[in-house]
Amino acid sequence: MSEQVAPPPASDAAPAQPVAETPAQPGVQTPAQPGVETPPPAEPEGKSGGKKALGIIGAIVVFLVIAGLKFGLGAAIGNFLNKDETADAKAGDCIAELPEIKGDKEEEVDGAKVVECTSTDAAYNVVGRLDGQTETQAKSETTCNEFFKEGEEGYVFYSIESGKKGYVLCLTKKA
Repeated sequence: MSEQVAPPPASDAAPAQPVAETPAQPGVQTPAQPGVETPPPAEPEGKSGGKKALGIIGAIVVFLVIAGLKFGLGAAIGNFLNKDETADAKAGDCIAELPEIKGDKEEEVDGAKVVECTSTDAAYNVVGRLDGQTETQAKSETTCNEFFKEGEEGYVFYSIESGKKGYVLCLTKKA
């Protein structure tokens, strides 16, 4: 049920005459009429300077986030969070233990890292590095042949995103 308000009881005073409203015109002031409240002049609509600045900054931040995600910031953040610890490996470095692979089988490796060659974790010597390689090149039987000595058992470790180019490390077991 809604509440209703009743008008005050009629007094003995003369009934109020209807007031004709005239539309307000810019630059023209109309006199106040007795018994009729006139609203205060409307404030111009708009944002304050601080709110405008925050809106502009917010729009710029949103634009930068979208642009960054579209053009590689996502990859940069992903690389930072999942840093490839063999990305800077070069001939003469050592790699910590990797899973044992038999024959020409291939296995994905997580956590491969460069270690000091004097470390007990050092299991492989990096004898060569090839940059700008495709997956097909990395999987070729002859990829690291130029780095392996006759009769030496060698291993190929590569980090290449599908459809892109990356690097190949040519490894031998540490003696």
